Amino acid sequence: MNPTAATPAALLDAALATDPARPLVTYYDDTTGERVELSVATLANWVAKTANLLQGDLAAEPGDRLALLLPAHWQTAVWLLACAATGVTAVPADPDPAAADLVVSGPDALEQARACTGERVALSLRPLGARFPQTPEGFLDYAVEVPGQGDRFQPYAPADPDAPALEAPGARFTAAELVARARADAESRALAPGSRTLSTLGYDTWEGLSAGLYAPLAAGAGVVLCPHLDRLTPEQQEKRRADERVS
Repeated sequence: MNPTAATPAALLDAALATDPARPLVTYYDDTTGERVELSVATLANWVAKTANLLQGDLAAEPGDRLALLLPAHWQTAVWLLACAATGVTAVPADPDPAAADLVVSGPDALEQARACTGERVALSLRPLGARFPQTPEGFLDYAVEVPGQGDRFQPYAPADPDAPALEAPGARFTAAELVARARADAESRALAPGSRTLSTLGYDTWEGLSAGLYAPLAAGAGVVLCPHLDRLTPEQQEKRRADERVS
């Protein structure tokens, strides 16, 4: 656990400096059989590309609010950390995207996302990060836009630990408050460097966001996201935990 990092972006930087090869986010979609494992280095690369898209092409600025209409998914984790890197406030499960400056949406929330008058980005959430067969009208296709972005990100201004970072249902945090709460959650869950935890929770509450990203990141641990684990038998669930070395 890094005791000096004051923002989620700094937590990721510390993880990258400490052990870039360790698995950080592993995602299962038990409706399709998809499994994606991202090391710290791979996740950081996706975050850098997405932050460049956010700051450059989408002209997002620190303090902007980004409605995040996505389920618990590895690409959602990327967007949450890209927001942290750019100083943009992430608003998961935003009930009023019309009040947001930008919106990022999965395929099931496109109509809701159209209420936002700012830039709109759509994610197909298809296996391997595939693009939409046809880009939804009024949106940029993330899978089309992000590959050409730079692999390194330099913010125009460093992320402010005291600036708003997250607005989740029932939880509003500055970047520093988010990190402090994530550290406390990691301690209460007995997460340790190198350990692996499994989460079936959505990213629409602080509990799900903490269990599925922030607490493991704060602890130097890894997380296995299994939003559809209930589709497996108890025996299959136990095998999943054993195969993934979930502690």
